[in-house]
Amino acid sequence: MNRLKFLMKDESGVGVVEIILILVVLIGLVLIFKTQLTGLVTSIFGRIVSQSNGI
Repeated sequence: MNRLKFLMKDESGVGVVEIILILVVLIGLVLIFKTQLTGLVTSIFGRIVSQSNGI
């Protein structure tokens, strides 16, 4: 019975669960805004290439 109480009070796995939830939310946001992110990255790299040609 003491072992069961110890396992119920043990919170060492809470950090892992929080990290997994954060990753799930971030992946969901990337999937939702995929087209906007692709356009933004393409625009930024286009500016970098055009400005690097002037150097």
